[in-house]
Amino acid sequence: MHQLALFDAGESVLVEDERGRIEYVPHFVPPSLAQAWFVELRSAVGWEAGRRWMYDREVDVPRLTAHFDLGQGEPDGRPPAAVRAAAGRVATRTRVPFNSVGLNLYRDGRDSVAAHNDHLDELAPGFPIALVSLGATRRMTIRAKEPPRRVLNVDLEGGSLLVMSYETQQHYTHGVPKTAERVGERISLAFRVRPASVASAGGARNGRYR
Repeated sequence: MHQLALFDAGESVLVEDERGRIEYVPHFVPPSLAQAWFVELRSAVGWEAGRRWMYDREVDVPRLTAHFDLGQGEPDGRPPAAVRAAAGRVATRTRVPFNSVGLNLYRDGRDSVAAHNDHLDELAPGFPIALVSLGATRRMTIRAKEPPRRVLNVDLEGGSLLVMSYETQQHYTHGVPKTAERVGERISLAFRVRPASVASAGGARNGRYR
């Protein structure tokens, strides 16, 4: 197994081969702006505590979640200003017409998301996933599904951007593991392009945001 440590701040392309492309931009959002977005979203978003079936029983989703469709004209469904600003900045960087954003609130080190890949039927073919992190730094582990079984541990800093190509969802899993270290709260915004059929059905499966 090929274990990779973190890359220097000046390096951004973590993976680029036939199995996809993963890019990390550590200073995508200035610290003061990232903190302002965090403060706004922490209080303005109606965070939901989800439940899911696992091992034949229903358990709490170990984080709080929210979701917004982008480009909606209805006032009641309009995303907070911080989400709209982040969406514009991400779209300018990637030139991708994202139409959906899933939010996660990690309250402490006990909150996590298990290793997984996005369901391809819930992504528009060819479009990437873009992840903006706000607040405390949390580690994401990215693992190749097949040999060579590369493992990347990426500390997602507040104000950073991680972009994973569509192909990576076929060849890699990613997750944010629990940690015994004392860590502060983190909010993630995962921007996606949903097919029309998924968007009209109300978004993604509950809880599968980063």
